[in-house]
Amino acid sequence: MSSAPVAEAPDTSAPSGPPTKFLLSSDKADPEINKLFRLQIKHEGSDLHLQTGKPAILRIRGTLRELQMPAISEEQMYKMFYEIMDERNQKIFEQNGGTDLAHVVPHEGRNWRFRVNLFKQLGIPGMVARKIEQNIPNFEGLYLPPVMEDLCKYDQGMVLLAGVTGSGKSTTIASMLDWVNRNERVHILTIEDPIEFVFTQDKALINQRELGMDVRDFHIAMKHAVRQDPDIMLVGEMRDRDTFETAIHAAETGHLVFGTIHASSAPSTIGRILDLFPQDMHNAIRSSLAFNMKAIVAQKLLPTIVDKPKRVPILEIMRFNPTVRKLVLEGQDEKLSAAIRIGKEEGMQLFNDSIYGFVMKEYISRATAFEVSPNVEELKMMIKGIEVKAPAIL
Repeated sequence: MSSAPVAEAPDTSAPSGPPTKFLLSSDKADPEINKLFRLQIKHEGSDLHLQTGKPAILRIRGTLRELQMPAISEEQMYKMFYEIMDERNQKIFEQNGGTDLAHVVPHEGRNWRFRVNLFKQLGIPGMVARKIEQNIPNFEGLYLPPVMEDLCKYDQGMVLLAGVTGSGKSTTIASMLDWVNRNERVHILTIEDPIEFVFTQDKALINQRELGMDVRDFHIAMKHAVRQDPDIMLVGEMRDRDTFETAIHAAETGHLVFGTIHASSAPSTIGRILDLFPQDMHNAIRSSLAFNMKAIVAQKLLPTIVDKPKRVPILEIMRFNPTVRKLVLEGQDEKLSAAIRIGKEEGMQLFNDSIYGFVMKEYISRATAFEVSPNVEELKMMIKGIEVKAPAIL
């Protein structure tokens, strides 16, 4: 982490110890923490980190940098948190030790949205806030491949975006839904916790529901959803068995369902889903995946060596063609990477294909490419112009 401060920030020092009174967001027109959010906007920080006993920290172009300010006390941290939490979030925070919420900060004539995670670590409060981009970028603006448009054209089934936290999954899905919004007369229903991107309706009819604010929980939201005539649904993160079962049922009954999942690659997503279920259900889940999953897109974000863009997404794209479906049904997940290579003409690609493209365009350095590549020797061959052939899989 860089030791050089990036800005002079407001003095947030205060006596330590638990606060005697917690304030709701409605009690104060402009919460104290908004000063830090505005500095995040000013310095183009992607994330704001707050840790008790330390100055605020911004992530700028992938690097953590401290603000020039006094350390934040536990008392002050709690006061800032409770100014932006409603009663539901207060209860979740106090019962579970953490909560997620969306926060809006007015600045220079615009409303800036932040995805905020409040938590406790070592018994004391902390926070990470991600700045959500104001405009939903299109595929070209995100440097996504043309095949992403095809993944928006299904009538039913499921499309999953896989990746770790901060890999850009939410932005990519928002771009996909906005493509539909600009091109199709359909009803899009999103169920989010919290809402990140707010869509401006174009050709599509869009309803966005936030858990806690608009509906009590996910299961009630999905129960309502079947009565709300959606064509396309965004169900957020596949965190548990119930969420996945509900989402796949929606895909089976004629809806196009988008969701996210924490997984490191497209093929490994199959195992990640199976891990949600007991062993005796795996065959049934494989069958459901084979016949309802349309595509799995795994994504990572890499820093560039150019001024714009600052980061680019590298994608692994696995479409469920007959070969992939057969391998999933038969449990031959180890052959899925080869199936992706064979499916290049259908728009499929491995991480190395995506990395190679950005290296050749001189967007990312070779050092970065080799660091993140799942198969460095193969990537080196590709850069040298040596064709990498897919092994026989059937």
